[in-house]
Formats: sequence, C-alpha cells, structure tokens
Amino acid sequence: MKVDLISEHADPLAKVGGVDSGGQNVYVAALAMALAERGHTIVVHTRRSSASQPESVAMAPGVTVEYVTAGPAAPVPKDELPPYMPEFTERLAARWAASPPDIVHAHFWMSGQAALQAAGGVPVVQTFHALGTVKRRWQGEADTSPAHRIETEREIGKRADAVLATCSDEVGELCAMGVPERRISVVPCGVDLSAFSPEGPRMPRPGGNTVLSIGRMVPRKGVDTVIRAIRRLPAAELVIAGGGQNDEEAVRLRELAAAYGMDDRVHVIGSVPRRHVPALMRSADVVVAVPWYEPFGIVPIEAMACGVPVIASAVGGHLDTVAGCGLLVPPRRPRALARALKDVLGNPGRRAELGAAGARRARERYGWPRVAERTEAVYAQVIDGKVGQLAALGG
Repeated sequence: MKVDLISEHADPLAKVGGVDSGGQNVYVAALAMALAERGHTIVVHTRRSSASQPESVAMAPGVTVEYVTAGPAAPVPKDELPPYMPEFTERLAARWAASPPDIVHAHFWMSGQAALQAAGGVPVVQTFHALGTVKRRWQGEADTSPAHRIETEREIGKRADAVLATCSDEVGELCAMGVPERRISVVPCGVDLSAFSPEGPRMPRPGGNTVLSIGRMVPRKGVDTVIRAIRRLPAAELVIAGGGQNDEEAVRLRELAAAYGMDDRVHVIGSVPRRHVPALMRSADVVVAVPWYEPFGIVPIEAMACGVPVIASAVGGHLDTVAGCGLLVPPRRPRALARALKDVLGNPGRRAELGAAGARRARERYGWPRVAERTEAVYAQVIDGKVGQLAALGG
C-alpha cells in the first residue's frame, strides 16, 4: 500500500523532549519505519517549522518526510496552529490530486481535520493521541486548546473511516463522543525492542536509590508530584530528564526542589539524546510516570522493556500497559506515590519481579512489528470496506 501519514505538529525527525515534541513524534517515526519494513511505501506530511528544512527527506528505506509550508517557517505552539491549517489542507489536497495514496492515517485532531477535507475520496484512519474532552477535564481553565477542538474531534470521529484508539480507556471516551464503536480498533503504541532491553550499557547514577522521571516538561506530566514524594524518602535521588534546562517547567521544578531543601537530591538534567535513553533507564532503580492523564504513555513501556520497575498513575493507557506488572497510584497524590516507592525501593526481590514481568509484557505485546501488523490489518479492512466490530490488541 501507499500510505500517507499526517502529523501536522509532530515531526518524526524532530528532537524529542520539547514542549510539543514527545510521544507522538516517536510513534509516527516508528510506525512509518515498521510499516515500510512490511513492504509499504510511507510518506509523512508535517508542517515546515524551519526555513532550512528541504521539501522532502528520506528518513529510512521506504519512508519519506515531506514538509508542508503552512504559516511561518518557524516553531509555533501546536495550540496556535489552527489559523495555518487551511493552507496546510490546501497543499495536501493539491498533492493528493496529483498523486493520491491508497489510505491516509491522520495523527492528532488538526491532522484529521485537514485529512478529511483534503482526501477527495481517499479513506482516512484517525489516531487522536489525546482528546480535548480529557484535557479539558483535567486542566480546566489552564487548557490552551482552541475552543472548537472538542466539537471538531467529535466530527472527525464520526466521519473517519476508522479510529485507532491507543488503549481501552480511550474507547469509552470515543463512544461517549458519539463515535460508532464498530469503527474503533484498539492498537497500542509500540517500543523498539532492539534498543530498549534489559541488556546493555547503563549511564552513571548519582548514588543511593535512583528514581527516574523522563518526558516533556509540562505541568500535566506530574513531575512535581514525584518531587513531593521524594521528600518523604531521604535516601532516594531523583533524576528528571527532558526538555531544556531553562524551560519554564524545569525552572519551576528546580525551585520546588530548592524550597524543600533537596537541591542535592533532585537532578534536572535536561534533554537526553534518544539513543542514550535506554542506558539512562537501565541506570534507575525505578521509573516513575505519574501524569494527570495519559492517552497511552510510551515511557512506561520503554522502561518495562528495559526490565526496570515502573510506578505510574492509574489513568488512560497505563491501565492497560502497567497494571499487573507495575504499580499504579492515583495522580497528584504524593503520599500514595511515596508509599509505592518505599515498597519498591526497599525490596530488591520485588524490584526484580516487577522488572522481569514488565520486560515479558513489552516483548509479548508492544514490539513495533506487531503494532504495524495490526495497523496494516485495519488499513486493509478500511480499503476493503470491512471495518466492523471492535478489534483489541494488547490490553
């Protein structure tokens, strides 16, 4: 198949760890390569965010990234992109009129809106990655999403030929929006099992019990909850990776640690090159991921694949991935997190059991070849007009 992936703000070639650069970038890049390895021809369309970006880049055999000029050739926060999406849509329509793909797979709501308007009869599969209803529920007035996001997502869900939910929790959210359940398939995100494995190098650790938090530097990731929990564990060291040293959230977290007198135990190290992330994870005694909400959560399955115990918030995709082989705690509950950390850090046998269980689950369910195979199956069903009952994988 000739498959076009649309990822308007998440460039698969971008450096991961910025405010708008995280799991979706990793997902789109890995899915594109895994589909290409199955013999498909993949083109990823993403917005040009730098004047130095060429029209197209060969990312891997069978995978091309094409940059679409829409608005300034400069970084723009994703919530400020809607004014430029009509231009993005027009350019997509022109490309597809000249050379239509067999199927379009849109990632995030603005990509879905553009794809459905530009497709011209080409079937469209939608992955939301995050839903406005969930974001509004947790962030309230702090939500910077455009006012029309939720209604637009509802329309996309009803019009798309199929919707890929990344976890079972998302199915309920989509059904509540009015998306027909028969057109929803659960296909999780994946992990590169050749890079993320229990065997391999480890990065130097600060000493003592080492707790790792890694991800985008935004408040909803709940890293302040981890700092407040670590306050109750005087023998533990916390490493916080992701983003830039001077990002607003990084500064806030350092100030919080200083206010608790923990400057020497909380290490905000900034962005880590993607190739070094497995070694960083293997150096930790436990990886903590406690966002307020999480559509899927790639960090936990990467840590699990490395054989490192995971403590995660009991939300979204974590209910599928971590439950049964890691510990789940309520979001924004430092005391509950501290109790879970004490349980894991104080019991080497427990750590070993959880690490082994996580590695088994990652190998069995979340390798990218398996995820690509299931995604391909949905594409084939859409093209054949056979999308039917809920298809679940990995939950």
